[in-house]
Amino acid sequence: MSPLCSLLLGLALAAVPGVRGACPQPADLKNANGTRTCAKLYDKSDPYYERCCGGAEMSVQPGTDLPYLPSGWRNVISSLVVGQRCELVVWSSRGKSGKTRKFSSGTYPRLEEYRRGIFGDWSNSISSLYCRCPPAGPRP
Repeated sequence: MSPLCSLLLGLALAAVPGVRGACPQPADLKNANGTRTCAKLYDKSDPYYERCCGGAEMSVQPGTDLPYLPSGWRNVISSLVVGQRCELVVWSSRGKSGKTRKFSSGTYPRLEEYRRGIFGDWSNSISSLYCRCPPAGPRP
């Protein structure tokens, strides 16, 4: 293979986005002071993964219990990332009622891919949440 073909192939492969797109890795969810963030919620997703986890962003700290989401966040969350060793529990109705789902540590760029009942999905369907992370144990 000629050097030019190798270079073009390398550039083409570098330009191909990963499946997680613009979403951060769960291990990267930290506050400026280095403390853990339980989850990050986003109001934009896209059929193209590289455009997911965009728009407005809300950081959720460990132990956050929101039976009523803040103004402008009810039923608009379409991408989310849950930090390492954390769990995000969501409900489809305010006051922690309706359908529920647990999201464990990971990246969820398109909530359209996660079923909510027979006919629905979780994109633009989250009305309340609880996020928890076990306390970090002592380091040896």
